[in-house]
Amino acid sequence: MNRFRLPDRLLVEEGIASRITESLAQQMPGVEKKSTLLVTDETLNKIYTDKIKNICASFDKCETYIVSDGTFDQAVSLAKYIVMNEISTVIGFGGGSVLDMAKYAAFVSKSLYICLPTTLSNDSLVSPVSVLGTEGKKRKTFRCTIPDAILVDVSIVTSAPQIQLLSGIGDTISKYTALKDWKIDAEVSGNAIDDFAYMMSKMAFNAICFNEEKNITSKSFIKVLAQVLVMGGLAMEIAGNSRPSSGSEHLFCHSLEENFDQIRIPHGIAVAMGTYAATIFHKGNMEKIKRILHQYKLPVRPSQWNITEEIWIKAWNSASDTRADRHSILDTADLSAENLSKIYSEMESEFAE
Repeated sequence: MNRFRLPDRLLVEEGIASRITESLAQQMPGVEKKSTLLVTDETLNKIYTDKIKNICASFDKCETYIVSDGTFDQAVSLAKYIVMNEISTVIGFGGGSVLDMAKYAAFVSKSLYICLPTTLSNDSLVSPVSVLGTEGKKRKTFRCTIPDAILVDVSIVTSAPQIQLLSGIGDTISKYTALKDWKIDAEVSGNAIDDFAYMMSKMAFNAICFNEEKNITSKSFIKVLAQVLVMGGLAMEIAGNSRPSSGSEHLFCHSLEENFDQIRIPHGIAVAMGTYAATIFHKGNMEKIKRILHQYKLPVRPSQWNITEEIWIKAWNSASDTRADRHSILDTADLSAENLSKIYSEMESEFAE
């Protein structure tokens, strides 16, 4: 049985960034007196200069550390800095790349980790893994621990570009095919499915699928999105791996990232795009997936992101190579150029502007 832990604190509130220490006082007494490091990137440091200063002012001793490339080497350098300077608390302030680096460095240095996301673009804010760059364009998933506290400031998240919220929705939608692929992997490998983790991931998908609030910048929707991304991350923590949230649709995304430098597409949009095709491979409920993609107006038409028919075919045919240890519908799906071209054309028509 996999041992797992839960965050000590999860708050989704307006202006929570200015009340960090008082919000954590009961669960983490004396946190304001600990040596603290706020990790962010150069862009966010410029955008949120005053807010970052106010956050640091809440602690007796706090400094800012700027990261850049989202690589394993930089995450290790960050962990070394934390240890050498006897820092007790790490605050990750940013999106997926920054949070993954801060989370992994806090794990290596055995520091308290507070997650303060500036976007809700994927479930990495609470997942027990960090995806970091290794050699070239390749990225590797490293096991770590989930945050000790997750504080989502609604005012910060709603000020982020809307595409990042759409990406968070897309990352949640992808759980539909991820769960189907998890079942395939269990049948082939003999590894058991954790029923509770499966249920958590399915609940996250359903919460977005059947949510009545479609105004994605409303406070009520932001709270729902934050909660479902947390549920997705906790499902991975409970399972002890990323299977509850990552299947063939994520392999397609990884293939785009690793093999096509010219493609720039948000992670959540890429996996949502992959979910459409993967649902066809699985012979799943296409009407449900079409409905949810249209309701939230997710930009999943391949050509919108300069994904040509040729790139589409190559990306799917090399998808399994990105995680050769994983079984999915791609092991048996029809990945012929003819079939993939048909799906490509269907998506171009279905999501035409």
